[in-house]
Amino acid sequence: MNAILGAALNQIKDTSTILGEDYPDKKKFKEAIDAILIPQRVVKGKISIKRENGKRMTFLAFRIQHNDARGPFKGGIRFHQNVSEDEVQALAILMSLKCAVAGIPYGGAKGGVVVDPSKLTKSELKDLSTEYAKFIAPYIGPWKDVPAPDVNTDGQIMSWMLEVYEKKIGMQAPATFTGKPLELGGSLGRTEATGQGGVCVLAAYINSKKLKVASSTVAVQGFGNVGYYFAKIAKELGFRVVAVSDSSSGIYDPKGLDIDTLGKYKEKGGSFRDYPLKSGAKLITNAELLELPVTVLVPAALENSITKENMEDISAKVVFEMANGPTTSEADTYLHEKGIDVIPDILSNSGGVTVSYFEWVQNLSGYYWTKERVNEELKKTITKAFTDIDKIVKEKRISYRRAANYLSIKRIIDAMITRGRV
Repeated sequence: MNAILGAALNQIKDTSTILGEDYPDKKKFKEAIDAILIPQRVVKGKISIKRENGKRMTFLAFRIQHNDARGPFKGGIRFHQNVSEDEVQALAILMSLKCAVAGIPYGGAKGGVVVDPSKLTKSELKDLSTEYAKFIAPYIGPWKDVPAPDVNTDGQIMSWMLEVYEKKIGMQAPATFTGKPLELGGSLGRTEATGQGGVCVLAAYINSKKLKVASSTVAVQGFGNVGYYFAKIAKELGFRVVAVSDSSSGIYDPKGLDIDTLGKYKEKGGSFRDYPLKSGAKLITNAELLELPVTVLVPAALENSITKENMEDISAKVVFEMANGPTTSEADTYLHEKGIDVIPDILSNSGGVTVSYFEWVQNLSGYYWTKERVNEELKKTITKAFTDIDKIVKEKRISYRRAANYLSIKRIIDAMITRGRV
């Protein structure tokens, strides 16, 4: 069992110790927890394509469906050489929790192919996408399982897969995939949705703590899609973004950074290491960014950024997880004991799946929303999710992570019990 699956299962087991008090029927509760620890379906096999050089190449492929008590399965498809069954299973579990936390009617799933897509031509990538779509076609559909893009997949790949699926069933079914281009029923606001949702959660947190936005400083590690939009939208809302970083370096200016200018610089392929600094700004390392004395530290890059090695150097008032799994369990416990709140990834970066849900709703109704409505619905949905969790934090005196897990697992168990599955 790899570390990410072990961590996902431990979250469920840990939460069951406090959640069990809510269920008088301990036998039924144990049955529900045991069911949540294993996926409902594991689809795995081999798919192959004929390469342009005439040789056939075979790939291991997965689609793991965790739990659909709350609604159809939902989760991304990743193309990466390090994909494994354990990783896909862990991500499917976490997707179930994320959907339940956000209060959207989905269960979790995940898919993957063990491949380095950078070594394929565009034609070969299309063939691989086509074969994978055929492989999962019997198990997906608007009311069964709704895949989306993930690592190394995008709207174009979803379009190829949708075409294969619709040909197989003989009708239009745009709600089978989300993360599609606008031309095929994608949703406005999807590109910035994860960052937008994160800032909505941050604003709700700041309000809950009776802090002032204007005097709150923010440092963002990672300047990809999520980090850039989080920093940009936070600045527009009035936060002072004092540091950002890419893989090469970080830039720190206590007076605040011009995020739009930095975004344009990165769009042209520039590296922060070579950025022409203004007076008062300086280059820092990614490690130094994590140690800045800011109000809000936002790890938005990689897993395991905050660990046993650097946890004692964290001096932010709150760690806001926009990457998946940026804080190890040991560091999470230490920060909580030190009085530093950690807003967990299953809440803070759930804006992406929430807007995917909106895309699905629009596809099913055949009626498409304005970007303003998407953002308004996102704010409403994700602010309620934070408020629900904040209430549990205060009532049970537990961390935000444990409260998020408590709420999500409770919602899944309640759905299973109501259905009579346990």
